[in-house]
Amino acid sequence: MEIADFSHLGMKHVRNSLAQELYLRTGLDCTRPTVFYGAVTGNCNYKCRYCSHWRSHKDGEMGLEDWIKALTSIKEYVGRFHIEYSGGEPFLARWFPDLIEWCHQNDILWGVTTNGTAFAPKFVRRIVAAQPFNINISMDSHLADVHNYTRGVKTSHQHLIRSITALVEERAKRGLDFPIIVKPVVTRLNFRHLPEMVEWIGAFGPVVVNFQPLDHDTQETFDELWIPEEDHAELEQVVQQLLAMKRAGAPILNSELVLNAWRMHFREEPAPAEYFPCRVGLTNYFIRPTGDVEVCWFFEPIGNIRNQSAREIWESHEARLRREQTTKCEKLCLFTCLSQKTLTDKVKMGVNLLKTRARKPSGSAPYRGVIPTVGDIDPL
Repeated sequence: MEIADFSHLGMKHVRNSLAQELYLRTGLDCTRPTVFYGAVTGNCNYKCRYCSHWRSHKDGEMGLEDWIKALTSIKEYVGRFHIEYSGGEPFLARWFPDLIEWCHQNDILWGVTTNGTAFAPKFVRRIVAAQPFNINISMDSHLADVHNYTRGVKTSHQHLIRSITALVEERAKRGLDFPIIVKPVVTRLNFRHLPEMVEWIGAFGPVVVNFQPLDHDTQETFDELWIPEEDHAELEQVVQQLLAMKRAGAPILNSELVLNAWRMHFREEPAPAEYFPCRVGLTNYFIRPTGDVEVCWFFEPIGNIRNQSAREIWESHEARLRREQTTKCEKLCLFTCLSQKTLTDKVKMGVNLLKTRARKPSGSAPYRGVIPTVGDIDPL
């Protein structure tokens, strides 16, 4: 990540923060989207117990030309921007590498969240050559049995270690410093081991962690993965340990506000006062594989990029209505792309990412030796 890129995006967030305050205080709407997401496919090759993407095949998804048209329209509207790609598993779309190369060639900053299965050495070289702004790796535990069980693929941990290793090495070969962000989903099966995981990640050098608390989606999230009340005292101890580690410089990207909200989240309490008002409707532009654009997936789309420009979508009646609705929402959201972030939080996150460029490996690279396990997992 170049400091110039960070500064450019930072200035856009500052301008939009002022526009947000103007909207919230006066109702005058001069906002523009600053946070862009693109789910390129709903299909996935993993069988995560907390996810429904892999349980049905998705039809009617856009192709490369549709995405290029959508991104061109966004750039015409807001100028240079950063988009975060996801899925399903985005690399299952065979044209996705062509899209990220097109982004690099057309000065659109891009990042991706992936399970890492596509990162064979030859493919990693192509991905890194397209100079990502960041790469997020989905990893639920440094303990192989925990990760493999929640991801539903017995060899997923082994493949993931190879993927992170190849990615770190290729990044170093090219002299690049984009952040590699490990994203664990916090569940009943892994929360006790999260502080160990942060230390384990430090062995890779410039890698940070961004925790995503579980949400109710599949039956497994109700039956075995949700953190119940009887475990909340331990959960609070883990949170306090993570907070102490973060304050001491550990590579934890989550804000203290979000970490402190974990217990409320698993109690399914409404958002506290400091979370109000929700601002996702004033910032987010989330493109679905079918072309629908959302500001939040708990609300109806505001348009579709197949037949509307970015300007038409953002300035539409539906978008204005969604901004009014989302600023009144009282749901406590800890999804990394929906959770409340103040301008100060965003600055701290950016500084934390920049600091990763200078971070050195801790010395004991866990991916060079025996992969730790916890034996057979009892989901109950």
